[in-house]
Amino acid sequence: MSDKPSSGERIAKVMARAGLASRREAEAWIEQGRVSVNGQVISSPALNVTPSDRIVIDGNPMPRRERTRLFLYNKPRGLVTTHSDPEGRPTIFGALPKKLPRLISVGRLDMNTEGLLLLTNDGGLARTLELPTTAWLRRYRVRANGRVDQPTLDKLRDGITVEGVHYGPIEALLEREQGANAWLSFAIREGKNREVRKVLESLGLRVNRLIRVSYGPFMLGDLPEGEVKEVETAALRAELGEKIVQDSGADFSAPLVSDEERMPRKRPSPSAPPRSAPAPRQREEVTAWGREKEPRSQQKKRPRRDRSKSGPRPAYPRNSK
Repeated sequence: MSDKPSSGERIAKVMARAGLASRREAEAWIEQGRVSVNGQVISSPALNVTPSDRIVIDGNPMPRRERTRLFLYNKPRGLVTTHSDPEGRPTIFGALPKKLPRLISVGRLDMNTEGLLLLTNDGGLARTLELPTTAWLRRYRVRANGRVDQPTLDKLRDGITVEGVHYGPIEALLEREQGANAWLSFAIREGKNREVRKVLESLGLRVNRLIRVSYGPFMLGDLPEGEVKEVETAALRAELGEKIVQDSGADFSAPLVSDEERMPRKRPSPSAPPRSAPAPRQREEVTAWGREKEPRSQQKKRPRRDRSKSGPRPAYPRNSK
């Protein structure tokens, strides 16, 4: 373990590459005292580690690094791109199949934006693909309320500044008009927060549907809504290119890790006594006067009346109307 920048890599980066969390999440875990290195709990992410260091998270050894994987996900509307939402809204990770490894999103899509979202188990790759220097083109189909002409959209090729924020060159094409709405094709490289919506609002358009159809070389295609598809390793490496592979530290030679080998969930404290099952409740009966009767199991059985000794039951005259 070393604090020299030239020795090893930052621990948060190593944890992210292992697919445990994003760098930001890993740094938060460290500050919460959940991580130890070589038996010593650390409180600062400003630490470099090497392959010989033993890293433990929540009492569990950090699993070995898994092969870099990438998944295409057709995100539905109404899901938040986060692992946990403080407002309790449904998240994409809660909707994903449970058989998948622990994944990180490459960037985010707004709650009401749908379409292609890239997911990976490699935090280094996710960070590299999000960098502005990577400059992958992101294409959207947009339905917006209002009117706009193509010459106005062509001016976006030089970029635009909205409310003090400058957005780089944008490729926009008016596809068709449908009633009060217009369908547009929109392509950007920066992916700033709510960029498509804010730029179109500055042109007098209100976006009411936004679908991402591609991210770099990866296409949404006919992937059904809510479904996930993995990109094969050979195709993934070819599409990324050697520069991104080197910059991200992606590893395509590592093995695939089974569910049993991945780090288990944080377990409850062993000192907490186990909860015993509640005793079965006896059925209680209430009389017409509101007083409880004894349970049937405790009531004394009364002997049946012997009618042979008391004679027949007397007949009572019926009232005639």
